[in-house]
Amino acid sequence: MPNFAVDFEKTIMMKQNKGLIVRLMCVMSLFLVLFNGCGNKEAEVTLTPEQLRLQKIANIDSTSLQTILPLDSIEGYDRLAEISAEAWMLIDDSTGLVISQKYANEPKFIASLTKMMTCLLALEKGNMTDTVEITEDVFITKDSRVRLGDAYEVCYLIDEMMLLSDNDAAYALAKHIGGDTLRFCEMMNAKADYLGMTNTHFANPNGMPNLQNYSSACDLVKLARYCMADSAFAQIVGTVEKDIPLTDGRHMPCRNTNALLMTYEGCIGIKTGFTRQAGNCLASAATRDGVTLYLVLLNSRSMSSRFKESTLLLDYGFQVMNAYKNK
Repeated sequence: MPNFAVDFEKTIMMKQNKGLIVRLMCVMSLFLVLFNGCGNKEAEVTLTPEQLRLQKIANIDSTSLQTILPLDSIEGYDRLAEISAEAWMLIDDSTGLVISQKYANEPKFIASLTKMMTCLLALEKGNMTDTVEITEDVFITKDSRVRLGDAYEVCYLIDEMMLLSDNDAAYALAKHIGGDTLRFCEMMNAKADYLGMTNTHFANPNGMPNLQNYSSACDLVKLARYCMADSAFAQIVGTVEKDIPLTDGRHMPCRNTNALLMTYEGCIGIKTGFTRQAGNCLASAATRDGVTLYLVLLNSRSMSSRFKESTLLLDYGFQVMNAYKNK
């Protein structure tokens, strides 16, 4: 776990208290709806699509599965000991059952998994046909495929950012949508609070090393499930290759950094991440035979191990859910 200062612990406590208040308000609102419907047998509580979306991602059941199945007897369990990753959470999407986890609620550095939130906000808040220019104030890391003076429509810059994990593209989108990166980070943190991500704080839009940019595997599973309910987001992270047009007529060929899209049957996303601070990270999702699993893996040993270890966990997860369905 990162060695954060005392103010970090205070931040976590404040965010947890704030999250508790938000959840209590939701419960009170639901109580009022039920109360107003008392005496009327036909009265029903109708949740909006957004409320159902939030309800689904909040459904994380860490205890029930182990009381139903002997998880250590399922094929693939013994290999979990080989995993080098520092933390992970593997969950079945439809039931919310946690299949496997390690230090899932501890704050960790998350590298470019940060860009899931950047992408989500860009899709929600941005005008997809606006033009974004790569200017000097966003051409910061200079290790990206975008170049100073390039210009893209928002929709294509989002594609480029997510497929290639482009850091300066994230800065450019943050400035365009938030006015500046600090304001955009405020938007990111407000959205994290809204989603109940109590062990999360964003300090930049791309996950570059920063002591105040962190999350947990559990929080990122919430974010991933919420994001994938957006069809535009799901289409982007499920794309293997795409030619990204610039406004001057040139095209940039892009190939997704997520190798599981090419190597793992049923993989539908989501995002890779790496910095020396965070190690090798991967958020992934896969669907087989009507079962969808979400996995967030943090600080694996190497670029290749994050894919191998995610494959191992997903394989085990499908075995577990098959046993669960046949119980």
